[in-house]
Amino acid sequence: MAYNHYVAICEPLHYETVINRRACIEMAASAWISDIFCSALHTGNTFALTFCGGNMVDQFFCEIPQLLKLACSDSYLNEFGVISFFACLTISCFVLIVVSYVQIFTTVLRIPSERGWHKAISTCLPHLIVVSLFVCTCLFAYVKPSSRCLSGLDLVVGVLCSVVPPIMNPIIYSMRNKGIKGALRKLTR
Repeated sequence: MAYNHYVAICEPLHYETVINRRACIEMAASAWISDIFCSALHTGNTFALTFCGGNMVDQFFCEIPQLLKLACSDSYLNEFGVISFFACLTISCFVLIVVSYVQIFTTVLRIPSERGWHKAISTCLPHLIVVSLFVCTCLFAYVKPSSRCLSGLDLVVGVLCSVVPPIMNPIIYSMRNKGIKGALRKLTR
């Protein structure tokens, strides 16, 4: 989406040739392939572990950090490698998004009309907020030090990472909708 915004704002005359059907398919396929690869890597790493304790996951849903708490084999090096790979992948994607938005904002600042400037910012800002919210909650969830004992923070972080970004997506993206804005004004009066 950041690339789409970049092309639409920085290269508007080339938009039709750059963002065509093939480009959309390639971007979607690369996202799906990377997700399948990441899932397979985590699944393979999980199946390589030995579990000798109980089978109760102290979480609302089963996720990798909670499974690692149940493992009796030392999984530090394997999991460190997997998490390092995913962290590099996530950070590189986030850096590309930030670089594209820096270029977008420098282009936007050169737009002479205030209306065009406002339209460009209002197009890009919701996506930037959603991506930042997702990356920040995931970083908080997965980069914090792990502990063997269950804490309320683990439950809160699990919900924060998996529930808040999907709930906020429609709210953030619909703030440009005039009907939604009017309904919110009526609600707050």
